[in-house]
Amino acid sequence: MIVLGVILLIIGLIAGISILWTIGIILLVIGAVLWVLGAVGHAVGGRRHYW
Repeated sequence: MIVLGVILLIIGLIAGISILWTIGIILLVIGAVLWVLGAVGHAVGGRRHYW
């Protein structure tokens, strides 16, 4: 999810499409939150680790 967010940020920046920029930021934030929750040991979506 983090990688997809970064890809969308880059495409949105290069192409000048603001909706891709916004979606990329949202995906980055969600991916980072899930990554931190998984690293702390909380079960995320029924899994112990979020990859």
